Amino acid sequence: MSLFSLFGALEVGLIFGLVALGVFISFRLLRFPDLTVDGSFPLGGAVCAVLIANGTDPFLATLIATAAGALAGMVTAALNVHLKIMDLLASILMMIALYSINLRIMGRPNIPLIMEPTMFSMLQPEWLADYVARPLILLLVVIAAKIMLDMYFSTRQGLAIRATGSNPRMARAQGVNTGAMAILGMAISNALVALAGAMFAQTQGGADISMGIGTIVIGLAAVIVGESILPARRIFYLTLAVILGAIVYRFFIALALNSDFIGLQAQDLNLITAVLVVIALVIPLIKQRLTRRRHV
Repeated sequence: MSLFSLFGALEVGLIFGLVALGVFISFRLLRFPDLTVDGSFPLGGAVCAVLIANGTDPFLATLIATAAGALAGMVTAALNVHLKIMDLLASILMMIALYSINLRIMGRPNIPLIMEPTMFSMLQPEWLADYVARPLILLLVVIAAKIMLDMYFSTRQGLAIRATGSNPRMARAQGVNTGAMAILGMAISNALVALAGAMFAQTQGGADISMGIGTIVIGLAAVIVGESILPARRIFYLTLAVILGAIVYRFFIALALNSDFIGLQAQDLNLITAVLVVIALVIPLIKQRLTRRRHV
């Protein structure tokens, strides 16, 4: 792979590191199978692109896009908590609704940002190439998000969210409002995903209605790969693992698509993802079997 391809893989990997953090919160901490991310990712991109195209400051546009994602997550959780709709079905309903909402927001299937200022163009030093500056800026954003999440989930409220996912009955017995914690946790989860969508739109030069297809699969793949690389229980290492998983996943994708020996093409992306997830799931089983044989 060329140096340009390596930086490109790192750039996309860091963006999906934010998605992986969001998926980790919903799937691992809350035990909430959330497919909303397939809609909240393009929601973040759509809101951000529309605002920037209409002259809004890119930083403010990114913040508003993040808030829009949080609102989507809150609605999904509210459908489950207050209307008693099954969690998976609630997220599917929200994902479907967001497709139409995103089209309404954009007014057309895509919005270009090639000629518009973005937070990356505003922060990029003149002496540094854009393909190097973007990953560095994204790295700072991901590190900041990770540190804030680590600190938050060590607070009383953060521990209440974790308790809600681990054992809701025990949490309620301890006076935790599990419904409110589920709504709050889902808001944080989808806010991170929408932030990733806003970043993706700005780095790729625009937002597209189809940019969210397969987001949940990529997020899950990153979480599973990360947990295989760095199995841990402490929140610091858990969040680090999913970020590393997203980066490793994108490097594998880039390696497979840029390798003449393997001969894979862009249409094979879903196949590569499926194979990587299967490998990541099988590795712990192989380790367990090898450990058992050693003790026999």
